[in-house]
Amino acid sequence: MEDGFSSFWGPVTSTDRCEKNYVHSSYIAEFFNTISNIPGILFALTGLINALRQRFEKRFSVLHISNMILSIGSMLYHATLQRVQQQGDETPMVWEMLLYFYILYSPDWHYRSTMPTFLFFYGVGFAIAHALIRFEIGFKVHYIILCLLCIPRMYKYYIYTKDNYAKRLAKLYVATLFLGSICWLMDRVLCKEISHWYFNPQGHALWHVFMSFNSYFANTFLMFCRAEQRRWDPKIVHFFGVFPYVKIQKPKSQ
Repeated sequence: MEDGFSSFWGPVTSTDRCEKNYVHSSYIAEFFNTISNIPGILFALTGLINALRQRFEKRFSVLHISNMILSIGSMLYHATLQRVQQQGDETPMVWEMLLYFYILYSPDWHYRSTMPTFLFFYGVGFAIAHALIRFEIGFKVHYIILCLLCIPRMYKYYIYTKDNYAKRLAKLYVATLFLGSICWLMDRVLCKEISHWYFNPQGHALWHVFMSFNSYFANTFLMFCRAEQRRWDPKIVHFFGVFPYVKIQKPKSQ
């Protein structure tokens, strides 16, 4: 604890990050790591509104809501630094990747009911195991494997996409993932050195911000690809000439 503040949440029981605890408030353990999740909530809300307004498939509404839940869970975790809240952050991370896996691979899955059934029970099983067992390295390895399983399909979508604006979204997805990963590694590996610096660059908070953009770019790209599959004549348009989103034109019969 810093600057005379006392902890509202009690002793730290979760994994602690490089940001000093309770510097700005006795109610928020890691201030910057907490507020840096706000962009994720706003981007997810924007994507959800667009998905509902244009009547995209429910899978995308669920995906945006999942992103929102993940950001809220991360806020609670970093605000409290309690083990239960850390599980409330990490479990939605896995659920979100299972949703991505379904959206990416379900169009070519011949037995439609088997994939969602398997993924549902896998997600429930992981949540129970994660509540009973404290994962550290195991969770990170598991999460990385899920991410890697999605890459081949994302690349396939990219090479078959002809629209330059959609391809740019995919490139932004890769760029933000790369930059965010550097920030995460810097915060994780160089924490002892950073703690002696006059200014903490808040690498973990920057990871949150980059991953907020990353999720939005990934979701928008996948919405475009799915709209192409459904022949909804998708286009990437920009709000105020900057913020990208998908605009579709469904046939009158749909």
